[in-house]
Amino acid sequence: MPPKKKGGASGGAKGKAKGAADEGGEGAGKGKQKSGGGSNQVKVRHILCEKQSKALEAIEKIKSGIKFSEVASQYSEDKARQGGDLGWQIRGSMVGPFQEAAFALPVSGMDRPVYTDPPVKTKFGYHVIMVEGKK
Repeated sequence: MPPKKKGGASGGAKGKAKGAADEGGEGAGKGKQKSGGGSNQVKVRHILCEKQSKALEAIEKIKSGIKFSEVASQYSEDKARQGGDLGWQIRGSMVGPFQEAAFALPVSGMDRPVYTDPPVKTKFGYHVIMVEGKK
């Protein structure tokens, strides 16, 4: 198991949610956490960019008040161009860093999205992730 650290007092955690407190909620106590949070599925949207600079530009657009789905349609470089909607994803079906960030994020809506800032890096590129539901 690769040594991954998260939750230390000195920030630096990749994919920390913008506006979300990292104070021992669902994202705390990483590792094999099937119970605790209780959710095994997330309804997720994302913006995927090959370059970090483009993902950061997308985040600035969201901060300026443009809807997440509109920014996703304009900036995302993947096949999920329907506003970045990936639908319901089950635990284990997503790449590691993406999954960790998705299950750590709180549920939010288009009007006040809570998303990963900075973007989450995976083998596919840089993701700005937002969760619309959990079950």
